[in-house]
Amino acid sequence: MRDEVARLKGQKGKPSIGPSRLNGKKRRRRRGRKRRGSGPERQVDRTVVVKAEGVPAGSRFKGYAKFDVQELVIKTELVRYRVEQWLTPEGKLLSGQKPSTASADGGHFGGVLTCFILYQYYHALVTEPLLLEQLREFGVRISAGQLHRLLTEGKERFHREKDEILRVGLRVSAQIHVDDTGARHKGKNGYCTHIGNEWFAWFESTDSKSRINFLKLLRSGHADLVLNDLALEYMLGQKLPKAVVKRLKAKVRDRDVVFADESSWQAALRRWKVSDERHVRIATEGALLASVLSHGVGPDLAVVSDDAGQFRVLCHALCWIHAERILAKLVGFNDEQRAALERIRSEVWELYRRLKRYKKAPTAEARTAIEKRFDELCATKTCFTSLNHALVRMARNKSELLLVLTRPELDLHNNLSEGDIREYVKRRKISGGTRSDEGRRCRDTFTSVKKTCRKLGLSFWSYLKDRLCDQNAIPALPTLIEAHAQSQ
Repeated sequence: MRDEVARLKGQKGKPSIGPSRLNGKKRRRRRGRKRRGSGPERQVDRTVVVKAEGVPAGSRFKGYAKFDVQELVIKTELVRYRVEQWLTPEGKLLSGQKPSTASADGGHFGGVLTCFILYQYYHALVTEPLLLEQLREFGVRISAGQLHRLLTEGKERFHREKDEILRVGLRVSAQIHVDDTGARHKGKNGYCTHIGNEWFAWFESTDSKSRINFLKLLRSGHADLVLNDLALEYMLGQKLPKAVVKRLKAKVRDRDVVFADESSWQAALRRWKVSDERHVRIATEGALLASVLSHGVGPDLAVVSDDAGQFRVLCHALCWIHAERILAKLVGFNDEQRAALERIRSEVWELYRRLKRYKKAPTAEARTAIEKRFDELCATKTCFTSLNHALVRMARNKSELLLVLTRPELDLHNNLSEGDIREYVKRRKISGGTRSDEGRRCRDTFTSVKKTCRKLGLSFWSYLKDRLCDQNAIPALPTLIEAHAQSQ
C-alpha cells in the first residue's frame, strides 16, 4: 500500500488520458472544426426590407444583401367554438359537432398544446412543477391536476403501439440488447428493463429483475405458460432433479400443456407435489421460455448483455467491454503486478480488435487462430492472483464471448442498451421515481416510442402531432420496424 500511495503522489500535473483502446486507433489532431449541416434550406415566412439612410443623390441601386434571421413565435390562442343548437318540431335538441382536431382528448386543450406538454416532459425531461410554471408564464390557464391528467390519462393508443413494438421487434430481429437499472416506484425500489436493437427500443418497469421477470417480458403481453419438451430440456440444463423432471414429463405425453395464467400453473405444481422453492423457480422459467418460443420468438435469437444472470436465455452473448471491466477494476500492489495487469489488458484489447476485423471478413483460419489465442490468454498464469481468477472467469464464458465467431453479425458490446437506458438514470436523478401506476406506465410507453422514433429517423415532435392532431401521415412504428428489417 505504501508503494501504491507513493506512486500516486508522484504524479504531477493533470493525468495523461490517451486515446480509447476500444477502436485501436490513434487520436489525430484536428485541424479545424467541421461544421455540422443545418439541414435543408427552409422557406422564408416573412420578408422585411431595410431602407438605407443618407443615400446621396446620383447613387445607383445595387440590389439587396440577404440576411436571414430565424425566430421562434410563442403565443397562446383561445379558440371559442359556437356550437349551433336546434330544437326540432318533435322536441329533440340537435347540436353541431366540434371538429376532431379541436382538442387531443376531447377536453379544453388543443392538440399542439398537448404535444408540447408531452414533448417537454418525456423528451426534454422537464419536471411537472417547472412545466406548470412555464405554461402559466406563456399565458396558458391550467391547474396542476389538469397538467398531470394530460401527461398520464387517455394514452391507450400509445400503449397499444408500444406493446406491438416489442412483438414485431422480437419477431424480425436476429439479436437484441438488454439491460436493466433502478427505477423507484411509490417510494420503493424497482427496476426498468430495456430490450432493443438498432430498430427499436422498449422499456418496462417492474418490481423485480429476475430471470422469471425477463421471460415474462419476452412473452410480449401474453400470460400463458407452456409445458413441453423444450421446457423440460431447459429444466434439465438448470440441474432440476431428474425425479421432478420425470414427474413433469409424465404430464406432457407428446403434447404441449398450456396454462392460461400464473395462478393455474402454480396450482398445477402444487398438485404435482413440486413445492421446493428452487424447483418451482426452475420449472416456472422453463414453462415461460416455452411460452416465449410459442409466440414467434426464434430459439436462435441472440441476447447481448453485460453478464447479468437473468439474461442468460436463448443464444446468450457477452459484452466484451463489461468482461474487460473486471480487469480494469483490479489494482496491482507492486510494479510486477501492475505490469502483468497492463500486459493482459493490452492482449485482451488486441483480441477484441482481431474480432472486429473477423466480423468484416470471417474466415475459418481466422476463427481457429482467435480461439487458440483466447485459450492461451485465459490459461496465462501471472504473479497476480486476482488477475488469474479473472482470466479463469473469462475462460468459463468462452462460448458467450466468442459467439460472434459463428455469428459475425452480432455486436461485440452492449453499448446500445447502455445508451438507451441512460434515459432512466437521468430521470431518476431529476425526479426520483414515479408515484402512480399509470404514471409509470406512461413513462415506459413514451420513452419507448421516443427512442424508437429516433432509431427509425423520425422526429418525435412530428410523431406526436401526427397522433394527437389526427394527421395520420406517419405509419405505425411496428410497420416501420418491419420495413427496416426487410430492407437489410
